[in-house]
Amino acid sequence: MKLVLEKARDFQKSVNAIAVLIDEAEFVIDAEKLALKATDPSQISMVDFEMDKSAFKEFDVNETVTIGLDLDYLAQVMNRAKPDDELTLEINPEKTALKIGFKGASTRHFVIPLIDVNKGQIPNPKIEFQAVLSVNAAVLQDALKDAELISNHVVLGVSNEAFYVKAKSSKGALESQTSQKEKSVKEFKVSQECKSMFPLDYLKDMLKAPDNKDEIELKLRSDAPVQISYKIGKARISYFLAPRIETE
Repeated sequence: MKLVLEKARDFQKSVNAIAVLIDEAEFVIDAEKLALKATDPSQISMVDFEMDKSAFKEFDVNETVTIGLDLDYLAQVMNRAKPDDELTLEINPEKTALKIGFKGASTRHFVIPLIDVNKGQIPNPKIEFQAVLSVNAAVLQDALKDAELISNHVVLGVSNEAFYVKAKSSKGALESQTSQKEKSVKEFKVSQECKSMFPLDYLKDMLKAPDNKDEIELKLRSDAPVQISYKIGKARISYFLAPRIETE
């Protein structure tokens, strides 16, 4: 197996976006893509990541390869890449380590050991969502910063006219509304008004990677997991987060 990305930036960003929630997991590389699907240690969130082979300058895969890695350590290594470095990923002949190469003003190689993760296949939740939105990341990022002043849980909801974020505690209350007519709202499909409560820290972690003008997709259903998705270059990452079943 040999994968080459013209610029390390997208994979670096992707690894960071995964590692905020996942300690260790397996990348699966087949003839079409590099992918990862894993749950966090608490089992209340899940990450589903795919980077299509078209993203790569070179994609040489003769058979399906599974690579178990400590993602926090992988993120530390990837953060040593310069923005314009070319990235090479290879498995050593013994299939015990991943060789990571950065080529720019200088050429550097890291060799990091593979680990046995063996968590089995994880199916995506089957949910009939009641609302699908596409908005600039800043809409949700700013609302979560506001909510942080009030509570460590937030309600995400959709009416027929707007997307809203609410928080309530002994400190007071917050309600942030974004009308479907705003330029920052790219898509707004609602079959039924819905809302669910979620832990704020998880949502903040899920929204660390996108820039404020990046488009994110939210899928909601009352008292059901939320799905948050966005692109990183030609890669796509989706998060699922279980709700807290509780009244406001």
